[in-house]
Amino acid sequence: MQKEMLAPATALVLWTLVMLVWLGRTRLPALRRLGGLGKVAAGGRGQELESIIPAQISWKSHNYTHLHEQPTLFYAVCMILAMTGATRIDVLLAWGYVAVRVAHSLWQALVNTIPVRFTLFMTSSALLFALAVRAAVNTLLP
Repeated sequence: MQKEMLAPATALVLWTLVMLVWLGRTRLPALRRLGGLGKVAAGGRGQELESIIPAQISWKSHNYTHLHEQPTLFYAVCMILAMTGATRIDVLLAWGYVAVRVAHSLWQALVNTIPVRFTLFMTSSALLFALAVRAAVNTLLP
């Protein structure tokens, strides 16, 4: 099950890169329409674009950032489980996490209403918690 446990982590990495491409393909044309990167002060950050580009464009960027937050724990848990003996349940939980994170990304990038987004986030958090407990059992108990 070691290799199978790493597949969901790989899929989420690929999804994160899809979001990066989507972010670039929407943000850069929006910036061109507004007069280019000259609108951002030298040494500026992406957050400064929030006030000059449409919110729907920023949603992709927000989600890309989110894919570098909680999922970092997911990657660690996947590695721990792969190294300590993942089971079919672990693999299914991991694929569930990825599916919910992809749904969260699509919702945030396209619709972005908070109640649904929060529900998706809490669902993915519950799956991650279950995976973390299973990793703890594998590593902390004899």
